[in-house]
Amino acid sequence: MNVIRTTPPRPVDVTAVFPQLAPLARTATRLHPYPGAPSPQDSSVGGPLLWPADEPWPHCDGPHEVDGLNPAMSPADLRVERRIRAAARGRSLNPQERETLDRIRPPRELPLKPAVAQPYEGSMAMLPVAQLYVRDVPDLHAPAGADLLQVLWCPFDHPIMPRTALFWRSAATVTDILTTPPEPPAVQFEGYLPEPCLLKPEQITEYPNPMELSKELREPLGDWSTWQAADADVDSSYAPHPESFYRDNLSVAPGWKVGGWASWGPTDPNPQFCLTCESKMVPLLTIATFEWDDSKRSWIPDENQARTRASSTDSRPEGQAVIDFFRAKGIEVHARGRVPLEARATPPVTEPVPRQPTAVQIGSGYIQQLYVCPTSPEHPHAELMQ
Repeated sequence: MNVIRTTPPRPVDVTAVFPQLAPLARTATRLHPYPGAPSPQDSSVGGPLLWPADEPWPHCDGPHEVDGLNPAMSPADLRVERRIRAAARGRSLNPQERETLDRIRPPRELPLKPAVAQPYEGSMAMLPVAQLYVRDVPDLHAPAGADLLQVLWCPFDHPIMPRTALFWRSAATVTDILTTPPEPPAVQFEGYLPEPCLLKPEQITEYPNPMELSKELREPLGDWSTWQAADADVDSSYAPHPESFYRDNLSVAPGWKVGGWASWGPTDPNPQFCLTCESKMVPLLTIATFEWDDSKRSWIPDENQARTRASSTDSRPEGQAVIDFFRAKGIEVHARGRVPLEARATPPVTEPVPRQPTAVQIGSGYIQQLYVCPTSPEHPHAELMQ
């Protein structure tokens, strides 16, 4: 399958309007995951790893607790549920499918009553999140002797997102591959089980989020007259907040990526420093819920434009996460609530939403960003939710 993902040119050459930003340009590699059947020799999200058969599989020692409102499910059951939902898109479930889904996720009576949280005892096998070969990802800067990065996580919150583990290795040294790695007995949330995806890496250029800029650099971004004087093709709807145009369209790309700049917003910039050598750490991998949201539609790859529409009147990612959840269950929704099936004005969506191919969901629709020491990538990494 010849899959291509091409980020459209930016609507404005930001360095032509603000030349002072040119020295701050950084490259990033958008991974552009898409559903597939990766092998251990492929760069992937959620695919099998090139893991040595004689090397212990990573485990997490916990704690692993679940609440009473979100029962944990086994990876096997979640995969069966996803296959049934995918096969039933555009039609009603048949009795056998309904019976299977009711077994996997038994119906619950309303109002839901929280139960006492029950911990899982013992260590938990970690799940593959990403495997990235240097040959495929230009912005993956590996330590000497390594050409492969493997990222795994524990599918439970620690405390608000999965705990990750990084492994750098030389692919040539792996001659006997572990073909059946262990799996955890359960995942805390469905979004913590990545769907296997192949990648179509693409290198782009990014500029800092406005919050990372000095006052002298940031103030001109908010001056509408500066944009007008440069004859920049900026929609007049941005006139009250021109800095938003820069933030959404010209600075940091959404979605899964390697390198580049951090996407701040839920928190102010929070520099990370290496615990080993105190170097200022740099973004390594962005694990994203969505490849874009309604405020960043200019980043939608050309190849996805025809299949993509505005998600809802609520453009916040967390709002769309709820909408996508109910649509997957055959319930049409919009920003004002659910719409009964018989009241639909348009046919149901029959294709997967291309902006969430990995099925990963961080929090209410955020990103998990991993940071690495620029002088010694093998030093312990750091992680933040944004």
